[in-house]
Amino acid sequence: MAIPIPSRQLFINGDWTEPLLKKRIPIINPSTEEIIGDIPAATAEDVDVAVEAARSALTRNRGKDWATASGAVRAKYLRAIAAKIKERKPELAKLETVDCGKPLKESEADMDDVITCFEYYADLAEGLDAKQKAPISLPLKAFKSYVIKEPIGVVGLIVPWNYPLLMAIWKVAPALAAGCAAILKPSELASVTCLELGEVCREVDLPAGVLNILPGLGHEAGAPLASHPHVDKIAFTGSTRTAIKIMTAAAQRVKPVTLELGGKGPIVVFEDCDIDKAVEWTIFGCFYTNGQICSATSRLIVHESIAAEFLDRLVKWSENIKISDPLEEGCKLGPIVSKGQYENVMKFISNAKSEGATILYGGNRPKHLEKGYYVEPTIITDVNTSMQIWREEVFGPVLCVKTFTTEDEAIELANDTHYGLGGAVVSKDLERCDRVSKALQLGAVWVNCSQPCFCQAPFGGVKWSGFGRELGEWGLENYLCVKQVTEYVSDEQWGWYDPPKQ
Repeated sequence: MAIPIPSRQLFINGDWTEPLLKKRIPIINPSTEEIIGDIPAATAEDVDVAVEAARSALTRNRGKDWATASGAVRAKYLRAIAAKIKERKPELAKLETVDCGKPLKESEADMDDVITCFEYYADLAEGLDAKQKAPISLPLKAFKSYVIKEPIGVVGLIVPWNYPLLMAIWKVAPALAAGCAAILKPSELASVTCLELGEVCREVDLPAGVLNILPGLGHEAGAPLASHPHVDKIAFTGSTRTAIKIMTAAAQRVKPVTLELGGKGPIVVFEDCDIDKAVEWTIFGCFYTNGQICSATSRLIVHESIAAEFLDRLVKWSENIKISDPLEEGCKLGPIVSKGQYENVMKFISNAKSEGATILYGGNRPKHLEKGYYVEPTIITDVNTSMQIWREEVFGPVLCVKTFTTEDEAIELANDTHYGLGGAVVSKDLERCDRVSKALQLGAVWVNCSQPCFCQAPFGGVKWSGFGRELGEWGLENYLCVKQVTEYVSDEQWGWYDPPKQ
């Protein structure tokens, strides 16, 4: 049964607004390759309108409507949004699946995480009230000092297509909790659920201009947003290449940025592991979300003494993954998001073969699926560290494998990358896990698992994987400025200068 796609415009200043240049972009269902609708395409002209709406939202009624309202007021809106999304969860999950191709069960889990994230940041918004005017201990009794936390202002939020609504909410929820006004720019490859967030905001009467939603092409909407003189901060999730452009644009205005970028994560498996448990976490860490995860643990580094048995079990588990229309019951691997991304993944596999690696399993389109951008879960062995497949992010269900002998060798292999987002270590020896966790150059390390994510815990990378942290209290701090207020409280003259003679 076809899923009806709502026809929306840009969401600006609390209402649906046709793009000034009237551009639209087709929506292609990646499981059928059919056009199923279209989305509005913002350009620089629309960005100007949205930024003006956001600035007005912050200054309206001298800020009392939003920016200087209590955290409790903002929390009420965040909880109302969460409640509306909960009501619409089945519909939103299906829209997410037909838009980006992820299995329906994953989309349903994403919606649960969206709801939890809004509720979590509602709690933190309320907590901000108690933290205002936090006193600072000073060495001079003639002064007293305190700190105020204020919203940073208008923020541009640029998000990817692999978790369309969830990645947006990782930014939207803390930005709104802090009292910012936001312009959300979703990916042109998957914007449907982000636009539905606009309808939810209308239904809960979120103050006009607090959240504006502008789908569009990167160079037509994202670039003008990043360089806009009246946008105070940019938060971006996406490729390192695009991040460099955003940093360059932001630098012209000395504008802060938070960047959550790509990865080439390791999963280091020691010889004392429970093999089947480790195998399942290995495939989950690389093949979940159709392999399109920035923190994917796509480099398996396994101890040589168990490598043969481990790979045999890995193939058997991979053979058991159901690849199908992502709306089908039991689907665990759906299509890649677009034709261009599908071709990119297949090129990585072809290059690995031409460089001398072995395709141990997969590497092709599934034989039973003639349509759709499907790629079998793929395991590549006989890899050396100079190969493209070892060094570059694939963003597809492709795992490359190397073996190691010693702990030091495993750590060296794990750190042999420009990236540093997430990685895993698997061993029954928890002291060894602790040593390895400390040695890995990563923003997140998972012990005896891969890819767990909780909105209470910080997420972000090092090296080419970016800087700054999202989620948890750290995510809220991204959107706050700290202001010091110091008062002279003594009745005495300051006495630095000699007073004039009477």
